[in-house]
Amino acid sequence: MSDFMNEGWSNYITLVSLVGIIWCIWLLFSQRKAKVIHTAEGTVSDTGHVWDGDLRELNNPLPNWWRWMYLIGCLFGLTYLALYPGLGSYSGLLDFTTSKELTTSMEQANQELKPIYAKYSNMSIEQVAVDPKAQEIGQRLFLNSCSQCHGSDAGGSTGFPNLTDADWLYGGKPQDIQATITLGRNGVMPPFAAIADQQVDDVANYTRSLSSLPNDTKKSERGAAVFKTYCVACHGNDGKGNMALGAPNLTDKVWLYGGSQEKIIETIIKGRMAMMPAQDKVLSVEKIKLLTAYVWGLSNNKATSDK
Repeated sequence: MSDFMNEGWSNYITLVSLVGIIWCIWLLFSQRKAKVIHTAEGTVSDTGHVWDGDLRELNNPLPNWWRWMYLIGCLFGLTYLALYPGLGSYSGLLDFTTSKELTTSMEQANQELKPIYAKYSNMSIEQVAVDPKAQEIGQRLFLNSCSQCHGSDAGGSTGFPNLTDADWLYGGKPQDIQATITLGRNGVMPPFAAIADQQVDDVANYTRSLSSLPNDTKKSERGAAVFKTYCVACHGNDGKGNMALGAPNLTDKVWLYGGSQEKIIETIIKGRMAMMPAQDKVLSVEKIKLLTAYVWGLSNNKATSDK
């Protein structure tokens, strides 16, 4: 409730909330003064509402226990809104926020888990990658933090890289993976909608030829010139990409968004936007190291050890 575009909306929410509760309290006390109307026989008159022939709604006063429960509920609401966020951008007397509570909880958990991670602090990532206990921990961290995008088997999907092969956009060395997990990545393939349709078709054929996929030879020959004009800055003259930019290698048969003629044309015309969120605010340094070792181990069957 604290992220309002302007103070006016905050004041509006505050006013509506307070007036609503105050009106409920006023309604309660205003009805206490209402007198009960009796019939000539001395019984309580009804309101005129009758159901099922003889079920009448009487004009009895509210019982005292109900009045007190109603009043306590209203006072509880006012007290809660005074202590916690709820009145527009007002943060409450306790200055409570869910993000602060989460951060505190995570810091406490990290402190409690430090003894478990201590044994890995002086080990290299390659050594951690072959430790069975570390791999169990790393797998759980992966399932909690990474599987939503990369899959529980780390095989990836369209737009999300496969982490079990040797194809890496930003490098597959331990330090590269650790940097990716810690700081995140932002990948951008700019759109080239201004290129003529024929040129797009040609360069798509040429791109497919780089990885020996079926293509039209004549179109590929023309597409080579288009590639040199628009694509070499990121993908290089040989099409093998640039890990510093996260530009993929176009000479292998690994395609993040699909390698069909149609998908490549779509990528060229519309571009692609990809984002790997940084985990340094979510995971501790110790957890990132274990997660790095687990991910590195997925595509490296021969890891070094202390032996």
